[in-house]
Amino acid sequence: MLKVAILDDYQNVSQQFVDLEKLSGKYEIKIFSEPFENDADTLDKLSDFEALLIMRERTPITKDLIDNLSKLKFIITSGTKNSSIDLEAAKKRKIIVCGTEMNTNPTPELTWCLLLGLAKNLKEEIDNMYQGYWQTTVGVELKGKILGLIGLGEVGSQVAKIGKAFGMQVMAWSENLNLNKCKELDVLPCTKEDLLKNSDFLSIHVRGGERYKNCITIKEFDKMKKTAFLINTSRGPIVNEDDLIIALSTNIIAGAGLDVYEKEPLPENNKLRFLPNALLTPHIGYVTAENYNIFYNQMIEALEACVNGKPIRVIE
Repeated sequence: MLKVAILDDYQNVSQQFVDLEKLSGKYEIKIFSEPFENDADTLDKLSDFEALLIMRERTPITKDLIDNLSKLKFIITSGTKNSSIDLEAAKKRKIIVCGTEMNTNPTPELTWCLLLGLAKNLKEEIDNMYQGYWQTTVGVELKGKILGLIGLGEVGSQVAKIGKAFGMQVMAWSENLNLNKCKELDVLPCTKEDLLKNSDFLSIHVRGGERYKNCITIKEFDKMKKTAFLINTSRGPIVNEDDLIIALSTNIIAGAGLDVYEKEPLPENNKLRFLPNALLTPHIGYVTAENYNIFYNQMIEALEACVNGKPIRVIE
């Protein structure tokens, strides 16, 4: 039987979305619910598997891992892209990499959860309610405020529409900004510097990778309003984490709402966990019942297609 590993099922819920018992006669399936300790641990625990079903951008599938997993034939990832897979190494080994469809609306929804939470001081007020206190902070309104977007793609566009519905002015910048999209959404295109200087809420919606790595550093924080909030539901390394900690702990900016981090899961002793003006969620922007239903069922569908010699949704 084909040996299959389901990786990074952090909530241990994969079996709620797909009936693995029905596949027990065809595949020997093992679920890994904890992150691997390091590269050596990953290699040791996955050495016997022929197929990996992975959640996008949790366990990195590196060249070293691919080169040393001698039995590996198939990698099936959630989503249509996964920058943590070394596709070139997989191609050289003739390992087939496939993906799944994905709903994009959950990430804009979480973006607005974080943004509203910052505007209304929800973290502090909720904590204080449990301590017996009443009305300890003063929030801000969104109407008339400037929402700055780094990226106006599929996710950024949805965030922009909601901003307009709140009566916000919306500005956008990216290295490949679509001016027609700006006009369609009534979004003001601007330079990066103008975006930093004017935004009351700055939200990031570009893809990770080298292009935008360290896009926001202490230099950028110094240009922002002291009353401004940063929201990042895209990728952790877009914002320099050390500089963000400085900006938050010295009140260079008012606060940040974060769903993504440089290292995930976020280490228990990471300083972000102890900052009162940091509103943190554990990379749940795409973690919904609807998406997991798509992911796990289409992973199995893609695995079956690979085994039958007719791969679907191939990523190259």
